[in-house]
Amino acid sequence: MPRMPLTRFSLRQIEAFVSVAEQHSFSAAAERMGLTAQSVSQLVAELEAVLGFRLFDRTTRRVNLSSAGRDFLAPAETVLRHVQAAETSADDVRHQAVGVVRVGAPLALASTALPAAIHDFGLQRPKVVVRIRDLPVDGLVDGVASGDVDLAAGPDRAVGPEVSSEALFDSAWVLWCSPRHPLAARRAVRWAELRGQRLVATGRDHERSVAQMSQTAPEEVRITPIEIVDNLTTALGIASQRSAVTLAPAYVAVLARAFGLVQRRMVEPETLRRVCLYRSMGRALSPAAQGFAEHLRDWLPRWARQVARAGRRSRLQPGAGHSVAVAGTNRRLSMPAK
Repeated sequence: MPRMPLTRFSLRQIEAFVSVAEQHSFSAAAERMGLTAQSVSQLVAELEAVLGFRLFDRTTRRVNLSSAGRDFLAPAETVLRHVQAAETSADDVRHQAVGVVRVGAPLALASTALPAAIHDFGLQRPKVVVRIRDLPVDGLVDGVASGDVDLAAGPDRAVGPEVSSEALFDSAWVLWCSPRHPLAARRAVRWAELRGQRLVATGRDHERSVAQMSQTAPEEVRITPIEIVDNLTTALGIASQRSAVTLAPAYVAVLARAFGLVQRRMVEPETLRRVCLYRSMGRALSPAAQGFAEHLRDWLPRWARQVARAGRRSRLQPGAGHSVAVAGTNRRLSMPAK
């Protein structure tokens, strides 16, 4: 027997049938649906014509389900439940309340800031699943462009037409060292004072940043790392043994202090690491991803300010103003003493 096309009856007809079955009255069903009793009666009659059997036995006092109507009621109610669930799901999607979001970030942010950001986001939108993907700094833009992640957060990198970049916050590059290291006694460290120190850099990204930060220094005091390791935690671990120091943005404080390290400001000039939010220009974000992007846009700068304040409380205050260079740009700023 051929299956009846779904378009032969409407959801409104099903709703009218279920309402009359529950209320035992066309008038009460009409009031519930915001229609006239005549309109509800017409909807039920149209449904009966499509189905080929009577749904109700009508009397002057009461409307009762027919035998066929009783058999049809359960599947009709199931249809309405599924439709209502679909409407609720669509409402959740529309209001950014449900979905899966993939966000990429390098280790320092992926292990500290993002888990806390996701936790706070989940308090407002518990049905949204946010998955972190660890990416190297140089893989952030490619990850967004290829669609491996919906969003990425990390250091400033050049982007092409496929990816947009939005600055979130700047964080000073600082020296991380053991409290027993001689430089730990300094209020701030000049670039020239790193000459002769055992400096460990993390990856080619940090190597390039160190080179850029010291490029204004005379040749005789330029800094060259003695070793380049793949992971930030490796560099922090080496620095914790007092045999070397490392440079990293101040926002890695949660990781660095777990190794017992202290931070000292690098001055003359101070250099800032800019952290950006990356998203695709060619693919529209899902409502859930858009909601999380908006959350990060507000949450990460506040987190960075809290980290910076904690860093200032944990070290001696410098006493003089100094110039600032923004990593990845030619911009120079004047920073007064805080």
